[in-house]
Amino acid sequence: MKIFGKNPTGEHLSIVKESPQYKLGAFNNQSKTNTFADGVKTSDLLKDFFKKNDNRIPSTPIPSIKQTITSEKNGLFYYWFGHSSYLIIINGFKILVDPVFSGYASPFSFSIKAFKGSNIYSTEDIGPVDLLIITHDHYDHLDYETILKLKNKVSKIICSLGVGSHLKYWGINAGLINELDWWKDLKINNDLHITATPARHFSGRGFKRAQTLWSSFVLETTYGHIFIGGDSGYDKHFREINKSFKDIKIAFLECGQYNTKWPYIHMQPEETVEAAIDLEAKTLFPIHWGKFALAYHAWNEPAQRITSAAHEKEIKISIPKIGQEVNLESEFTFTDWWN
Repeated sequence: MKIFGKNPTGEHLSIVKESPQYKLGAFNNQSKTNTFADGVKTSDLLKDFFKKNDNRIPSTPIPSIKQTITSEKNGLFYYWFGHSSYLIIINGFKILVDPVFSGYASPFSFSIKAFKGSNIYSTEDIGPVDLLIITHDHYDHLDYETILKLKNKVSKIICSLGVGSHLKYWGINAGLINELDWWKDLKINNDLHITATPARHFSGRGFKRAQTLWSSFVLETTYGHIFIGGDSGYDKHFREINKSFKDIKIAFLECGQYNTKWPYIHMQPEETVEAAIDLEAKTLFPIHWGKFALAYHAWNEPAQRITSAAHEKEIKISIPKIGQEVNLESEFTFTDWWN
């Protein structure tokens, strides 16, 4: 099935193998990273899966705002589309991150469906895209249907090393694709420079894991640095990134789909706040929640916990509704709409 994609082979695989992150036939994290905590068995996960949680999926549609998106104005703007999909517009230049508009985060349309009200935007609403960023190849970040619809609307693609193999397999023009290993960078234009930075996670769309890299990214802009976190467990890399990029204006960091049984590959909300502190980010925008149930916690628990932790640590945090326009140069106030 095309939707599973294709891992690097041949000459592409030879390039992948030259990466310092690639050892013993797979990509590796900076620190030892098991998928599950010590002592966790498959049976433990199955027990959690079948436990009843009435609030894991919202009982009513997610509050959201559908509006016309235009790039015909100067400034720095942000639109969140739920989970880890969002659009940044910098003086009319449109940057789309990990778009998933198919309505599901799985190889099968009947599985891991979007919450009601959370999937109100489509590729048609976004229009032409100047830069598409793909942090890694999991289904909730790299969506086959969305990529096909964006095929003729994207001017340039930045992705983690190896991920371009999926894109080329799906018919994307190889000339659009720019793969980056950790700490490699690319000048996009006079006002935008991008660097791939480490994350603590894994990859894979089938049984074989870690054949493509997972990354965070730093955008150097005329408005300051913007951190695109992707998926990551908490680790030393946030402090290391801060050493190279001191002026992080905004950090988009994951705060959902966590569990104490997989503590190394996703952050608890309180750890997300610690990551923002490590980065010395001026403002934290929590992502990776609000659209799909990939863990067993209540759908709105990430927002409840992270706002509490941010207020306790005196970290500025912003959580807009899905689709709401945020002017990142102005003060933005939000309500606890998830309650």
